[in-house]
This record gives sequence, structure tokens and C-alpha cells, in this order.
Amino acid sequence: MSDSQSVKAHVHHHHDGPKEFVAAVEHASEERGLRLTPLRKEVLELIAAAGKPVKAYDLLDHLRERHGNAAPPTVYRALDFLLEHGFIHKLESINAFVSCHHPAEAHQVPFLICDVCSSAQEVCDERVADLIEAQAKAFGFRPQAQTLEVHGICKDCRKA
Repeated sequence: MSDSQSVKAHVHHHHDGPKEFVAAVEHASEERGLRLTPLRKEVLELIAAAGKPVKAYDLLDHLRERHGNAAPPTVYRALDFLLEHGFIHKLESINAFVSCHHPAEAHQVPFLICDVCSSAQEVCDERVADLIEAQAKAFGFRPQAQTLEVHGICKDCRKA
């Protein structure tokens, strides 16, 4: 067996429930001196409860059900805060947001996105990010953001 075959990727299967996730974000916010306002927390709770990637306008619809007068900039400001501090990820290819269940870590991770059920699996393997960083450096390129999204069909949908 080669070295590359013997090293296994560390995959996070997000088993934490939405309440535990929000509590972890609250704790991380306190530790970093960040202000998790009630609206930011509510947007975070909606993303966590969705269980799959959710679009900004779906979040806005939920907020309007509760508050009536929520406007798009309100949602986008909350999303910007959550993204900036690594509490959520944006899946660029489907323009949707998903929670990050290890909010205390700053990281770039690839996602496996199912084109059938829209689930997204975060793959935490530092080798992927390190390889991209090394290749960028070899070309004299300084990356500012990194998004790797792989589309396909998940195991559950393949069985169906």
C-alpha cells in the first residue's frame, strides 16, 4: 500500500444538532469578542435547522413569516458576518449557505454537493487545501479565497 493510500482523509460527519451548533457559535463569539445579535443568531439557527444548503431568499421568507418587514439587506448583513467569522460557508455554485460545525477553526474545505437532493458534505482534509496553496505558490499566485465544490450524486440518492 502506498503512502497516499494509507493516509485517510479526516471527514467530519456533522452529527451535532442545530442547538448544539448554535451554542458552539455563541461560545466562539464570546471568546472572540464578537457580537452575535438576535438577528444574526436567528439566521444562523435557520441555516442550522435546514440540514442542507439554504438560499438567502429562503432565509428572508422565513424571517418575513416571523417579523413581517425583513428586507434583503438585513439578511445579507447577517450572512456577511457569519461568513466573515467562519460560522457558515457559501457554496458558490448553487448560491446557498451551509453551517460549519467546527466554528472555532478557520479553514478552507471542499464540499461534495449532491445534484439530486442538494445535500452538501464538508470534507475536512488539510492535504487538499495545502496542495492548492502549494500549487498557487509555485505559480507565484497569492490566493485570497478558495472554493472547491464537487458535484455528483450522494450515496443515498444512488441507492434510490
